[in-house]
Amino acid sequence: MSTTLSKTLDRIAQIYHQPLPDLLFEAQRVHREHHDPHAVQLCTLCSIKTGLCPEDCAYCAQSVHNQATLEPEPLINADEVISQAKAAKANGATRFCMGAAWREVKDGPQFERVLDMVHQVAALEMEVCCTLGMLQPHQAQRLKAAGLTAYNHNLDTSPSYYGQVITTRTYQDRLETIRAVSEAGISVCCGGILGMGESIQDRLELLETLYGLEPTPESIPVNCLVPVVGTPLQDAPSVDPIDLVRLIATTRILFPKAMVRLSAGRLQMSEELQALCLLAGANSIFTGPVLLTTPNPDPNHDEKLLERLGMVPKVL
Repeated sequence: MSTTLSKTLDRIAQIYHQPLPDLLFEAQRVHREHHDPHAVQLCTLCSIKTGLCPEDCAYCAQSVHNQATLEPEPLINADEVISQAKAAKANGATRFCMGAAWREVKDGPQFERVLDMVHQVAALEMEVCCTLGMLQPHQAQRLKAAGLTAYNHNLDTSPSYYGQVITTRTYQDRLETIRAVSEAGISVCCGGILGMGESIQDRLELLETLYGLEPTPESIPVNCLVPVVGTPLQDAPSVDPIDLVRLIATTRILFPKAMVRLSAGRLQMSEELQALCLLAGANSIFTGPVLLTTPNPDPNHDEKLLERLGMVPKVL
């Protein structure tokens, strides 16, 4: 590890491990300097192609290598996608994300259909994001031309722990997709998953990797594993709540301008923990009944929670 990276990791560790009151105070100061502290962006994630993914991600119900009970679904039609996008917008969402259980994007009729979906969602004056697996530079350019705002491609965990979770795609593969997205002028949405057996050090090394991206991600989803029966991680213990808050606060300090998204796992979180995460610098949540294949809080619950906290949905 180079001296520069070592110094960066040392700094990240110092931020993360400081007394919690000091950490939260610093995170709030940074957050208020760059964002409206009362506004939370609502996003909705739609699974446009479900299951039968050839990747072996140990956390995922959609992998053909796992034994989860999941009914595969082919690429849905554009009318259904636009209907869901309009409903999401009516419920206050300003960002609509489409996810397909593909290893990689392949040129052809299905990609053409996705490009059309992107174009139609963008016409609704919403931010539009896709997560479709690995991407080639020319495909990223076509998505940009269709109106794509952002592309999600998570690194999931640290470079050293990654092989414990996934073997069918390398860390470098992921970095190359992120590079293609950036070079096409699309905003990068890139984060990780907590609770897969990784150490605190692994989580900090993930932040170090994100910090080294050029440019750094505009959007950083922080996911807590939702264990799915039939996957290798079905018995994984839950994430310590204070560890989650610390990671969100550290992320906010390191990436002052980014949207820090409290993503998967909210159904297992108390309202008090979600409030603390928002106080620590998270400023986006995903609404809707499911996140791809895992359950999510009811939109009415989220509306009431924000109201109780004196917070409001962010507008574009």
